[in-house]
Amino acid sequence: MSAREEVLAAVRRAVGPDPAPVAVPRAYERAPLTGPADADRFVAAVEEYAATVHRVPAGTTEAELSALVDRLVAGRPAVVPHDLPAHLRPSGDVRVDSPDAPLAVAELDRVHTVVTLGRLGIAVTGSVVLDAGPGQGRRAVTLVPDHHVCVLTVGQLVDTVPQAFAALDPVRPLTVISGPSATSDIELDRVEGVHGPRTLDVVLVG
Repeated sequence: MSAREEVLAAVRRAVGPDPAPVAVPRAYERAPLTGPADADRFVAAVEEYAATVHRVPAGTTEAELSALVDRLVAGRPAVVPHDLPAHLRPSGDVRVDSPDAPLAVAELDRVHTVVTLGRLGIAVTGSVVLDAGPGQGRRAVTLVPDHHVCVLTVGQLVDTVPQAFAALDPVRPLTVISGPSATSDIELDRVEGVHGPRTLDVVLVG
């Protein structure tokens, strides 16, 4: 008997006969919402990740939204997707990323902030979902700059993760953002900005 066979035989003796299959319930809440999602829960969950939510009442004018975006960008170099609504483009040093003229990673690294729309927000996890749709840009644009300003409406919120994935197209390039990028080593030393922006501001309209 080889060493491998000896080890496997010992494992089989230890665990005994094969256990019966365990039925795992899959009764996730996938149904579409019949009313508005819990916006307060979304805000609380986002802020637990050390991100910031800026609540904007319904009826806020485009000029007021523009002023808020300018305040968040604070005059630093920024990049926006080519199809971001004009009133959300900050003033000052702004570069435009488009399918016909994509910015190189080195160029994206020289800007501080990216401003985009979002596709969905998930209340229970405080996550923002992007799918490279209108106003969201490609994935690199939202991962390289150090600061991400993402604009969502209350109507884009869902309560649960299954509801979100039921509403999303699985063949699109999905990015799920739960707070600023962060990681830690075995000693739990937290390092921010490793895999994406170090700072996340969510503008929630409605």
